[in-house]
Order: sequence, then structure tokens, then C-alpha cells
Amino acid sequence: MTDWAQVRADGFAVPAGRPVDELVTELSAMLRSPDPQIRDAQAYSTLATWIGNGVLGPAELRALGDDMIGRFADSEIQARTFAPLILDSIVSQGVFEPSWVPPFERWYVAEEDLRGFDPKLGWLHAVAHGSDLLGALARVQAVEPVQMLRLGIGRLLTPTEYVLRDLEDDRLGFALAVALTRQDLSEEDAVGWLDPAIRAFGTLPAAGFRPEQTNTLRTLRVVYLLADHGVRLDEDHPNVQLPHRDQVKSKLLDLFRTATPYYF
Repeated sequence: MTDWAQVRADGFAVPAGRPVDELVTELSAMLRSPDPQIRDAQAYSTLATWIGNGVLGPAELRALGDDMIGRFADSEIQARTFAPLILDSIVSQGVFEPSWVPPFERWYVAEEDLRGFDPKLGWLHAVAHGSDLLGALARVQAVEPVQMLRLGIGRLLTPTEYVLRDLEDDRLGFALAVALTRQDLSEEDAVGWLDPAIRAFGTLPAAGFRPEQTNTLRTLRVVYLLADHGVRLDEDHPNVQLPHRDQVKSKLLDLFRTATPYYF
């Protein structure tokens, strides 16, 4: 086994005398580890750094992406939730395969273990990690932005007993706002994805809001904030304004009036 702690200490320099594909195979296996020091501090940190630094070529990135897609059906929660983080890094480097999208969509809506942090397993963050990939895919021209918007609202409205925490709602709200910055998004699609949420709040609950309703409201408030102020897509450029900013804000206000009429 490679001394990955030393690799990290050396600034993630690629170990000499080892084929990169062999090292990537080792790191990929470590991403399934229940030990957060192995999975997060060593495997993920190294892979994300190497991907960002261009250590892996397009063919290697596609092979790694295919490997991560298979993780969405893994029996271990940490294996499932670290797959979208690696795919986010790959897609953000400009490597994308359309076949990656359906397995991600199926997993993201269906995942039942929404824990953010676990004392033994460390960060799991299915919603947040999935939202990072959703946001990356929303910037790919080959992906319809409304597809990602519908995926995000589908995730939010899926029944759950878990109330989001650890800024998961902020991460998903940002990803949805990224999709809304797409210039090819029609006005109809820019607001139509919110219809299921409006229907979900058509009748105010007598026995308290369901967790998924709370999650939806909190996340969409983030979307409203970003619609109002713009979305920071790049550290070196000013905030990007939504092409249908006013329409999105108006639709969100309709939803908020339905769910929380005492605000207005």
C-alpha cells in the first residue's frame, strides 16, 4: 500500500515510479472505507487535487467516472455519497458522459440515508454532495437545465424523516440557482419546476410540517436570495444574474405566501 499520509504531507505529489492508473485504482478502493481519515483525508483529497491539477487524462477520468457511477448502487452509504464528489471534480474538469446522468438521478431522489455527519463514519452528506454534482451538471451544455431543476425539487419533496442540517439546504439551493443562470432556460421552465412544491403546500398541515416540507422551504429561500443578488459562479468574475430573475422571484413568493401567509 502507498503511504498516502505522506503523499498528503508532500503536497499531493504523485509518488515516483508508480503508474498513475494503478494509484487511482488504489485511491478509488479507499473511497469505500468507513474510516473518514482514509476515505476523506487521504483518498478524496488526493483524487480531487490530482483531478484539479490535470494529473489524470481524459481517458483516465472517464474510467474513474464509470467506476463512481457503479458506486450509486453500493451497499455502503459512504461509498454512495463520495461518488458524486469525485464526479463533480471530473465534470468540472470538462469530462462528461451522458450515461452518467440517469444513475445519478435515480440515486439522488431515492437515497434514504440523509445523515450529514456520523460520529463513526464522518461526513456522509448525501444531499450536499449530490447537490455539488447537480450544480456541475447544470453547467454542462449537453444537460438540460430544467432536468436538474426537476431533480432538485424531486429530492426535496421526497418523503423523509430527516431535517437537513450542516448547510445541506444551502448547498442544494446554490446548485438550483446555478441551473437557473443558464441562458438557454426558457421562462416557462424557469418557473414550472416549482409547481410540485406549490401543490405540496396547497393544504397547510394541521399536525405540523413534514421534514421534507421544511427542507423545501429552507432551500427555496436560498434560491430566492441568490435570484435577488446573483450567483457567484467564478471567483474571478461578478455574480451572474438569472435570465428570468423577476419571474423566478415572483413564483417563489407565491409559494412562500401559500406556506407562510403570516409573512405577507
